[in-house]
Amino acid sequence: MTQIGIAFNLKPEPLTTPVGATLATAGDETADPIQRDEEPPSNEAGRVRAARERSAVMDQPDGALLVQEVSADDEFAEWDTAETIDAVADALGAYGTVTRLEATPEFPEQLRAERPDIVFNMAEGSGGKNREAHVPAICEFFGVPYTGSDPLTLSLCLDKSRTKEILSHYGVATPSFVVVESGDAVSGRWPALRYPLFVKPIHEGSSKGITERNLCQTPDDLAAQVEFLLETYAQPVLIEEFLPGAEFTCAVLGNGRGARVLPIVGMNFDALPEGALPVYGFEAKWLWDRPDAPLRIFDCPAAIPDALRRTIESTTLRAYEALGCRDWSRVDLRLDAAGIPNVIEVNPLPGILPNPEDNSCFPKAARAAGISYGALIQTCLTLAAERQGVRLRRVRA
Repeated sequence: MTQIGIAFNLKPEPLTTPVGATLATAGDETADPIQRDEEPPSNEAGRVRAARERSAVMDQPDGALLVQEVSADDEFAEWDTAETIDAVADALGAYGTVTRLEATPEFPEQLRAERPDIVFNMAEGSGGKNREAHVPAICEFFGVPYTGSDPLTLSLCLDKSRTKEILSHYGVATPSFVVVESGDAVSGRWPALRYPLFVKPIHEGSSKGITERNLCQTPDDLAAQVEFLLETYAQPVLIEEFLPGAEFTCAVLGNGRGARVLPIVGMNFDALPEGALPVYGFEAKWLWDRPDAPLRIFDCPAAIPDALRRTIESTTLRAYEALGCRDWSRVDLRLDAAGIPNVIEVNPLPGILPNPEDNSCFPKAARAAGISYGALIQTCLTLAAERQGVRLRRVRA
């Protein structure tokens, strides 16, 4: 029987403060029930924790500060829950025996000991700008086939500037940008960039470091937010033009000429709270979108003209090919002032939350195409197996 490994990072249980908990009342510095460091955090996780707590606090009309949700930090935002890992393992079990291989420092020894026929890779990795490449690189070292993109593509796509450089080289539209590595550089002026501008940590995913404050209308806004991101995430910051048009995300399945775009997911920013900016960031993803009050922010299939749909699909597949994506990936796009789709980001390790109530775009697009969650996972596996000559035999429905 085929032995299938599943490589993953298990997300720790979050430390949360219930929705509606009051941190403090205006002018009362003794009413904060959350213990905070008296000194600025000295390590990266501590800085991120503090930043996330600040981002979670919202001014209220009565002067109170309301905590929607406070997590210990966002270091593990990209990792998967036990629910997701269990759902993937169940789907893979249709093709053989599943061995769980958590991407810890012991992963190389476990992989060498188990020697699975193929590894289903969903590990986001830990530490460094090449973290998503760790598992596939180790698999290649031991000669073990695996699903998804190779180490080079995973590292390139995690680096937002390198992604945009490659897209530009291949003529795939993407917003104009610059990269800054220090606060001093922000004092410079870039005539080619037009406000409003949007800023992002250069090596993060899952909306880490993305809040409404990242949309900058003035040079002062820009300088303040860039300085905050540099200090908090200890990595360069991407500054790009903010495009005014509609936003979409596209799930891609397949390889070569067989690659296809699943039904397009459109962002419905009207579903955000009144006064919110048209940004799908930290607030929308982790604060406002809750199981007890889900945001109806995604429309799938997106209600767009056929001509625009074809253009979005073409742009998506060109980006997928240019960056060397394999088996599956998710491509995020936004329309510029002329209505031209621009690629914002490419994610070769797409989120795959199994619960339909969760706003997970790839499974949502698959369901719109008539593909169940289990069939989606199995399709990725079979695509990778076929590409690498691994023989699979279905053992159960």
